Parts: sequence; C-alpha cells; structure tokens
Amino acid sequence: MNILVVDDETLARNRLRTLLADCAAQPPHMVREAASAKEALGLLSPSGGQAFDLLLLDIHMPGQDGLCLAQNLRALSHPPAVVFVTAHADHAVSAFELDAIDYLTKPVRLERLQQALAKVQRTQRPALVAAPQPTPSEDASGEVLLIQDRGRTERIPLTEVMYFKAEQKYVTVRTTARSYVLDGSLSELEARFPGRFLRIHRNALVARRALRALERHHDPEEGEGWAVRLHGLAELLTVSRRQVAAVRDEIAHQ
Repeated sequence: MNILVVDDETLARNRLRTLLADCAAQPPHMVREAASAKEALGLLSPSGGQAFDLLLLDIHMPGQDGLCLAQNLRALSHPPAVVFVTAHADHAVSAFELDAIDYLTKPVRLERLQQALAKVQRTQRPALVAAPQPTPSEDASGEVLLIQDRGRTERIPLTEVMYFKAEQKYVTVRTTARSYVLDGSLSELEARFPGRFLRIHRNALVARRALRALERHHDPEEGEGWAVRLHGLAELLTVSRRQVAAVRDEIAHQ
C-alpha cells in the first residue's frame, strides 16, 4: 500500500515508519510523511504526483487538526482510507463518524497496527466481474473491475488497469490514479483476459497498450537486469530474463 503518515511530531512519524517496516506479514508498503494537514493536502492533491491508499493520521496538530483534514478528504475523487493514530482516546466517536477504518492510541503496538492494516486491505479488496453492458468509457467487451471501497462500489474499466502484481496472498491492481487489492492469482487473470496483458515476470502482468520502454535496471534482489516503463507511471517494473525478448518484441510492434 501507499501510505501517508501525518503527524506534527517527528518521533511519532519515525515510530510508525519503523512499525510499518516490521509488518513482515503485510505486502510491502511505500511510506511518505507530512508534518501538518496543509502539507498532507498538498501531497494528496492531483499535483502531488502520488495516489495514497491510506492515511495514518494524528488528531491534535498545529493549525488544521486531523478531524478537519479527514472531513476535507471527502472532496477528493478517490479519498484514501483513514486510520487515526492519537494519544487521546476521547475522539473515537468523532473519528468513526468520519468513516475512519480504525482508531489507534499511542504508543502504537505492532500487533494493533497490523490489525488496522488488515482492515484497510479488506475494505479495498475488489471483486472481478464482467459487466453486462459496456458504457462509452469502457472497451467493447464491457469488462470491468468492481471495486468495493469503504462501502462504495466503483466500476473500473479494464482499459484503465496498468498492471497486476502478485503481493504474497493478494494481487495489486494498479491504475494511473491509485492501487487496489484483489483476491486471486495472476494465472487466473492471465487466463481470463488473454491478449490484453503480457507477463513480464512471475509476479507481474502489464497491459500491452501501457508499455513505453524497456531499459537496463539494477534490482536489489535480482541484480543487473531489465525493467519496463509504463505510460503514466513513474515506477519501474522488473522484467525476468526469459521475458525480455517478448517485451522487446511487443514494444517494437506497437
């Protein structure tokens, strides 16, 4: 998950970073920090350059507090999930009225944080279905992902999916806007949507239309090798040696 830690205390942010790194049973997390609600809103805006799945949000901060920030999140087209992290237990009712997923009190225990992350993953886990009728925003097949996101159902056309990536027991579904978590396997997705996605690694399928470039890349686990860049995303995805020729051929014939 992409997580934004919002807390005016440096020690508190560092503590959460450490705990998140210790969540070995969870999919790997990308973590950024904000020291105020104003800084957080800047990162969450469309110009911030990154979509977040979760805010770990303090309540008492100088300027705008965490409850006001959570209220403002409702104006976003794709608001992240919110887990409040605070030293004060007396705001729990107000927090849950703002659709918070969980409410953690400081000092945060690892086990309690893991429980909160599991709740977030359950709320973001989509179901994969075929739509009965295509709409103008969908492709002719009408295939979509139905995303169950904190009580709201979103229809994500398959044409918006950039890649599927296996993360332990789940599959990350990535669009240009944000990421979701899906039950299932890459093999099932590959069989369900033949021709649309290209396997570039044992843990990744990418949309053929999204392929932009193949380049040399150093992976910390696999060493020197290759990676692909996709249109609309800054991140690189590792390509296994056996798939390099297939990826190069796909890009050459686009």
